[in-house]
Amino acid sequence: MWKESVDYLTVDLLGLSGRVNDTINFFIYDSAKIMFLLLTIIFVVSYLRTHFNTEYVRAHLQGKSQLYGNVLAALFGIITPFCSCSAIPLFLGFIQARIPLGVTFSFLISSPMNNEVAIALLFGLFGWKVTIIYIGFGLLVAILGGFFIGKLNMEKYILLDVTPMEGELDEVKIKLTFKQRVAESWDYTYDILKKVWLYVLIGVGVGAFIHGYVPAEFIATYAGGDKWYGVPLAVLMGIPMYSNAAGVMPLVEVLTEKGMLLGTALSFMMAITALSLPEAMILKKIIHIRLIGLFFGIVGLGIISVGYLFNFIL
Repeated sequence: MWKESVDYLTVDLLGLSGRVNDTINFFIYDSAKIMFLLLTIIFVVSYLRTHFNTEYVRAHLQGKSQLYGNVLAALFGIITPFCSCSAIPLFLGFIQARIPLGVTFSFLISSPMNNEVAIALLFGLFGWKVTIIYIGFGLLVAILGGFFIGKLNMEKYILLDVTPMEGELDEVKIKLTFKQRVAESWDYTYDILKKVWLYVLIGVGVGAFIHGYVPAEFIATYAGGDKWYGVPLAVLMGIPMYSNAAGVMPLVEVLTEKGMLLGTALSFMMAITALSLPEAMILKKIIHIRLIGLFFGIVGLGIISVGYLFNFIL
């Protein structure tokens, strides 16, 4: 129904045709669809988020096994829509709360890669099956990456003098009425949309241009097909970039349409969102470069593995 309405607008009313119509039509249709999904899914997740806070998570992790902490921290990343850089303040908060280093890295990996923005976009562009597989693999990378970092006892590479919180932490639960939760969820959703809408439009705009004007043969020749080096090359290309899921997901859709394998395209997106040079520059003030290198290496290998598995499964 919505697609027919967009076709009527661009073809019948505006009289567009050819590549111009393909580009404009794609931009309008995808922008509207993505914005609607973001609004709906972020609101739902935001409402669920009002039932607990970071203090509750910190307190709940006290005395638990490291692997349990890795799993919980990775799941917590789903409801925190941070990019790789904006997740760092909470990463520091976890360290101050005496949460094991490996557990904090599970959150740092998961938050930019598995948050509700990425889930909403994946569901809208590729369907529930791809979304579930992506979430599963993303959580696996975050859990195992943090677990391995924790086992290497790298606490000595924290550069800041972090004053740990004294005494036991209390499980502070949030007590709100239904109306208060809805109002807070809407405010949170609106705040997130204000931050990502421009990234969405830029990403869709670039994707629309590629969709309309870049030949499929070009993508297939340089980044498509089943070339063995496609996945690691996509990861290496993604690391120097800096964006969030809202900005890069529309590109993933177009790249797959043009011949890039889905696993390769998702590896490209995961590298952009979970690993970035700006993130490394910020972390350099907090942790030693050896720990940064270990973090990037483990997560990079995990993302490459996920890319190959996606290409094999789908």
